[in-house]
Amino acid sequence: MRRFGMIFFAFLFVGMLVGVAQASDTLEMVKKKGILIGGVKDSMPGFGYIDERTHELVGYDVDFLKYIAMKLGVKLELRPVTSATRMPQLVAGNIDIIAATMAKTPERAKQVDLSYIYFYTGQKFITFKKDKIKKLADLNGKKIGTLRGSTSELNAKKALPNEAFISFNDYPQAFLALRQGDVAAITNDEIMLAKILAKAPDKDRYEIADIQISDEPYSLGIRKDDTKFLHFVNATLLEMEKNGEAVKIFNKWFGPKTDFPIRRNFKITDQKLSWEK
Repeated sequence: MRRFGMIFFAFLFVGMLVGVAQASDTLEMVKKKGILIGGVKDSMPGFGYIDERTHELVGYDVDFLKYIAMKLGVKLELRPVTSATRMPQLVAGNIDIIAATMAKTPERAKQVDLSYIYFYTGQKFITFKKDKIKKLADLNGKKIGTLRGSTSELNAKKALPNEAFISFNDYPQAFLALRQGDVAAITNDEIMLAKILAKAPDKDRYEIADIQISDEPYSLGIRKDDTKFLHFVNATLLEMEKNGEAVKIFNKWFGPKTDFPIRRNFKITDQKLSWEK
């Protein structure tokens, strides 16, 4: 029995060491195994979704991971995540990096390390045109759809603390609830709402209300205290801005030749947000 206990604790100790190594040296681990495992969304138009023609995961987030993998000289493996599962999957070691429309917040920075900002947007609402929603108070007494585990959910509950919210696993589910009249609005970052509407067969029934309740700066997620890998990712993002690759990817998915042209109004820099040290 004593021997069994000693063996058990020996395995436990080794497991702890492996976990520490995994958390602190992803860069070397990825190079050694030759694969970068990236967590992306698979139902977020423009950022990460299944291409109907090729049945492959494609999007803005995917292309950023492809470039990072190329710089590492390794293959890229994509694994679907949701807003609720992306950080637990990273911490557990099931993925090496998060590229999944994740806003950079001080709360998240306590759990994972966050890269420089690589996309910037703001949170708004899709509503029925007939409801003529012009200000936040016009949503009083209405059911609102949000994404479970997202900052959009938290922001909406802060902005409308007395309203009824229904949380969904992804935005196709949320938009279906809107079309069926189960909710009067859905809320998320404006660019995502625009991509959802662009693909809707009855898009003329809806509009994005001109009500913004937050700024949403997206960053890539790295395991906590994974310093070398974070520095590598940040350096790669700056390189992508300098050599034009970041703008190229933006224009591919959101620029003038897409179904929803928007102007890129930010640059990837090493500038810190007000709450960062």
